[in-house]
Amino acid sequence: MNMHNYFKRQIELWGEHIQFSLEEKKIAIIGAGGLGSSLAFALGSSGIGEIHIIDFDDVNIHNIHRQIAFSLDDEGKNKAEVNAEMIKKRCPYTKVFPHKCDFETWSQKKITVDLLIDATDNLPTRVTIDNYAKEKDILWIYGSVEAFNAQVCFFENAKFEDFFKITAHTPHGIAAPMVMHAASLQANLALRHLAGLKVRKDFVYYLFFNEEGELTTQKFSIGG
Repeated sequence: MNMHNYFKRQIELWGEHIQFSLEEKKIAIIGAGGLGSSLAFALGSSGIGEIHIIDFDDVNIHNIHRQIAFSLDDEGKNKAEVNAEMIKKRCPYTKVFPHKCDFETWSQKKITVDLLIDATDNLPTRVTIDNYAKEKDILWIYGSVEAFNAQVCFFENAKFEDFFKITAHTPHGIAAPMVMHAASLQANLALRHLAGLKVRKDFVYYLFFNEEGELTTQKFSIGG
């Protein structure tokens, strides 16, 4: 398989130099469910050199409608491992490593990456990610979805704990396309950053449908 042909449309976008530079980049996707599987699908075939996927959980039947990496045959399998196999089948140019554990366990493995991408579903874990990122001087991208709402932020200097109150919260349902919408925004921010293009940091995107059914985006800076 010809690498230039595989990445033809991206090379047309930003040239061979940037495309080949992605081979030197390493990322970790924390969580391999709704957001995580969409992120793995989008970024796994972009030319990023090394992707670590972290999730201790197994595929459940109620996951499949919104977690695009999985089929009915995957029920009971580890989510990180299924996502890794999906990437391997789609892109021979990316090294992918599944980690069947939680983020704290993974963080003790001392694996060096250029970017962390949050695809978890609870605030305490995100605080842990933020603390780790600040300690290691790594940037990270937050994402969350509930119903027809989504939030995404590329964290650099702002503290996650200062902005989001840590409370246990059960989402009131989730629309599958909104999960993909949020993950797509996360993936675009990640790819622009890794390619050396401008990305606004510490800036929250809040996406939602208003009472008239109009998709609305609110944007605001944090930590300033």
